[in-house]
Amino acid sequence: MAVKKQEDDKQFEQFGQFEQLLQKFTPQSKLLRTWPLKGGISAQTTALEIEQADGQTTKMIVRQHGKRALTQNPHVAENDFKLLQILQSTEIKAQTPHHFDQSGNIFSTPCLLIEYIEGCPDCTPSDLDDYLLQCAKQLAKIHSVDTTDMDLSFLPQQENTYTKALKNRPDSLDESVSEEKIRDFLEGTWPLPQQNNAALLHGDFWPGNILWENNQLAAVIDWEEAALGDPLSDLAISRLDILWAFGIDAMQVFTRHYRSLTKIDFANLPYWDLCAALRPASKLAEWATVYPLFGREDITENTMREGHKFFVAQALETINK
Repeated sequence: MAVKKQEDDKQFEQFGQFEQLLQKFTPQSKLLRTWPLKGGISAQTTALEIEQADGQTTKMIVRQHGKRALTQNPHVAENDFKLLQILQSTEIKAQTPHHFDQSGNIFSTPCLLIEYIEGCPDCTPSDLDDYLLQCAKQLAKIHSVDTTDMDLSFLPQQENTYTKALKNRPDSLDESVSEEKIRDFLEGTWPLPQQNNAALLHGDFWPGNILWENNQLAAVIDWEEAALGDPLSDLAISRLDILWAFGIDAMQVFTRHYRSLTKIDFANLPYWDLCAALRPASKLAEWATVYPLFGREDITENTMREGHKFFVAQALETINK
């Protein structure tokens, strides 16, 4: 009974915090209920159902970044909010940001109040080719955003992120994903020659960050890893996740779709594939817990390791031809 009371007290306290946040944005509204949204490991997302002053109900989302994300970038929440504001002037399907709070008076960490979009990630699409085509079109559209008159100085340079990662080797390397081999190869070739103009990058364009409604791509969410850099770095990240989710053929189809929609130089794709393959080092077990949340119990740590092994091998084989 004591445990149950503690849980009830905590839920009551959290409800009050969400209500305070809502009142700062829209004082005449009333919070009806809240519920957690599944899928993320870098941030906690909570849906709010709200009664507006005119009696109409609507929904919003509160996004609270986790300790790891805030440690890596203390300004991640503010940057996320600013980027979502900027994206409203583009054709990118992204959520509208409503409010940003970093006062510390409500929550101990910064949080965002953003648009709730009907839809959910689809990891079992009925028409995989159309799914992949829509994904490729949206990623190509992100990379084609004209950033000339946009102040994106708060976003990191993707090349610098990888330069730092390669420069700072961890004391213990994850040999289950060939981390030493990948690092040895990339350190010997880094930095890569610049073949493409820097573009806006999502940074984590994978099936869990894409919302679908009636088989149509409704929104791309979770922009906390956005950066500026070679669009191939973004493509490589997507390729690996599509391989994990849908297999080798799907990865190749997705790549062909993307390639047909762009005019960039693909010569360095194998190198960016290796960069993407470096990201899961020491995190693969944690990443493997996400896909079952979307109904894909068949995607396990073992299947992801097998896919990762193929992904690294094909990159090295292409480079060595």
